[in-house]
Amino acid sequence: MAKQKLILDYVFDHEAKLADRVFLTQPTGGGRVQDYTWRQTMDQARRMAAHLKAQNFEPGARIAILSKNCAHFFMAELAIWMAGCTTVAIFPTETAETVSFVLEHSGASLLFVGKLDTWDQQKSAVPASLPCIAFPLAPKTSYESWDAITGRTEPLAGRVQRAGTDIAILLYTSGSTGTAKGVMHSFERITKAAENIAKDIKSRIGDLDENRILSYLPLAHVFERAWVECMSLVDGKTHVFFAETLETFVQDLNRARPTTFISVPRLWLKFQHGVFAKMPPKKLDRLLKIPILSGIVKRKVLKNLGLDQALLAGSGSAPIPAELLAWYRKLGLNLVEGYAMSEDFAYSHNSTVEVNEPGCVGLPLPGVQVRISDEGEILIKSPGQFVGYYKRPDLDAEVFTDDGFFKTGDRGERRADGLLKITGRVKELFKTSKGKYVAPAPIENKLNSHPMIEMSMVSGVGQPAAYAMVILSEELRPKQNDPAFRKEVESELAQLLKSVNAELPDYEKLQMIVISKDPWTIENGFLTPTMKIRRGRIEEGVAARVDAWFDTKGKVQWA
Repeated sequence: MAKQKLILDYVFDHEAKLADRVFLTQPTGGGRVQDYTWRQTMDQARRMAAHLKAQNFEPGARIAILSKNCAHFFMAELAIWMAGCTTVAIFPTETAETVSFVLEHSGASLLFVGKLDTWDQQKSAVPASLPCIAFPLAPKTSYESWDAITGRTEPLAGRVQRAGTDIAILLYTSGSTGTAKGVMHSFERITKAAENIAKDIKSRIGDLDENRILSYLPLAHVFERAWVECMSLVDGKTHVFFAETLETFVQDLNRARPTTFISVPRLWLKFQHGVFAKMPPKKLDRLLKIPILSGIVKRKVLKNLGLDQALLAGSGSAPIPAELLAWYRKLGLNLVEGYAMSEDFAYSHNSTVEVNEPGCVGLPLPGVQVRISDEGEILIKSPGQFVGYYKRPDLDAEVFTDDGFFKTGDRGERRADGLLKITGRVKELFKTSKGKYVAPAPIENKLNSHPMIEMSMVSGVGQPAAYAMVILSEELRPKQNDPAFRKEVESELAQLLKSVNAELPDYEKLQMIVISKDPWTIENGFLTPTMKIRRGRIEEGVAARVDAWFDTKGKVQWA
């Protein structure tokens, strides 16, 4: 039986055959960029790998990266793998408490510190005894720099061999439902997932000489790690661009002109709101109905978004409202929705332009097996399936069926045509005081499709009925203290409440919509680093006021 080709084998092939092809483009400030060819990328990675090997870490030692997305994240990961170690990536927006937990729980032997906005709050979590290395774009620290080390170190020679069963990546989940867990992924399984992802993308965009992609979703999250980094390491012909800052994102996107663009529902919504800020929805809709103008308007909107070259546009991490999906498709952007998680290395389901349905997340990707349990839970067996939870064999026993399927924690249905529909989280179901269970996700999708609403959360544990908390869209929030504007919002959302309730059974009907004045952000702890809402945190924050809201009996209220 032939030995399986692993991800490092692909990388060494690209180093030899595609040496002078640009692989990574890194903004360095002031509109300037630094390109790295495959030869330059590997030279840097080999030099750092030699340095790491010289430290005599134990085989499989965990080496952490705390950084926003950048070229040196890729180089560091390759160096870690070539040095015989395992990567532990920490979300760059994490609190000091979580940084401390991950470093301690993983037993990290070294930390790479890179691009960060909140290093002043995070640095206290790094033990003084932990060796650290600073990336070129890192905040000012006392740590030795990447450039100093690679400048004096000869590159590691040869093609390093790793066993397929070696742990390549330790992914810590974002902890939306509790303490973060370390998800262990082996080289053989991340390679298989990356190979299949590369094939899936190629089947959609064709065999291009260059597939351009912008890396901006956190590389500490499985979605970006699998569909951007590991896919590009296997593919070889993908040119990865990085975003500099939130403020330069439009310029970064226009520089890349991506042929593949992957995002999450909240950002797709923000892009839409950005379009509406320049052109009201009704005006845009009128223009799109005029035959001669329609094509011109579509191209202009997509070009302004930097997406006029996109052959594949994908959304994942959370359900996307059907209306939002339809809006992008009306513009000519064939936005497709997928479904996966950390435990299957983001390799599970995807829709296609031909086979899709709003509210569904696609068909099983090649090699993926899926079934629905008697309790309605989605069970998955994937080529990218994780090995287990780090230091938690007790959890492993809980989350796998006897025949090796992973219990996702998601509720769902499989249609006759194979499409999978997510109906909510098993653990997110809540019971009202009337003893009825409510699944919040489908109701939230209905609310989130309204242009005034950026995010919503349906709750009502122990209350006489369910209710919704919402955050107004970014462009509306500055006006929320204006009495006339409030009246307009209340009228609009009262109508929304009526229309949503008309589609719900009596036990799921919403008592009211409550508008939160303060946004939910990663920084204030109400969102995970991947921008999923932390339900428990939000519920705790409003617990003292919920009874009063119900007592007033108002249909739309301000928190």
